[in-house]
Amino acid sequence: MKHLPTSKSIAVGGQVLRFSLSGEGSPTIVMLSGAGGPLEGWYRLFPELDKLGTVVTYDRPGVGASARAREPQLGTTIILQLRALLREIGARPPFLLVGHSFGGLHANLFARIYPEETCGVLFLEATSPDDVLNMKRYRSPLQRAVAGLLDRFSPPDPNDEISNELETVAEIAEAPPFPDIPVTVISGGKQLPRWMASLDAQHERVRNQEALARLSPLGERVIAKGSAHFPQMSEPLVVLGALEKLVARTHVAQVVR
Repeated sequence: MKHLPTSKSIAVGGQVLRFSLSGEGSPTIVMLSGAGGPLEGWYRLFPELDKLGTVVTYDRPGVGASARAREPQLGTTIILQLRALLREIGARPPFLLVGHSFGGLHANLFARIYPEETCGVLFLEATSPDDVLNMKRYRSPLQRAVAGLLDRFSPPDPNDEISNELETVAEIAEAPPFPDIPVTVISGGKQLPRWMASLDAQHERVRNQEALARLSPLGERVIAKGSAHFPQMSEPLVVLGALEKLVARTHVAQVVR
């Protein structure tokens, strides 16, 4: 992880957050990790990522070196906090959001609430609202039992984002339409073992990934053939290549506007 930018901590609205700010120029690329994922999870994209613009990574409350959440982490809470962080550290729009897994929900909501500040979104094996609403029905008895044991021995924090995921999905449904901005969806192409995800679950997941690409008329989908849920770890060059093309597409879209 030697290429990771130096991180710092800052208080934003009474919440201490760890972040890094690197690179330069436009756009400002904002990295939104999956649930529980610290900023170190992006390390394989550096230092090449810094060549594409200004880059912001950060730990959401209760993750990595950021302090525990002081209030329930609804989607609106998180994007308001993120926007305040970006202002506090001098990161300027336009923002190109990169949302991995659960971070895809936050990228989805941010783009709807602040379309004038968002120039593009890269959904990276991202969670869609329908994943939250529908995927649990595909759990096997074993998966349900394991989840129940984990909840018993390590009860979830009622303030964390997973505990508030249904509220976040409702906020997305009530938000304005997704803007007509460039969108790239990167989906892992590896089929998971059936004990991890049934074929029905995997087919549902594919449909939901395709739906993310259809959020914008400027959406497209890329398959990371050698990856499952973490293309940024298994195929960083695929992610960097798709992101470089997306940056170019955002520049063209802004000129057209």
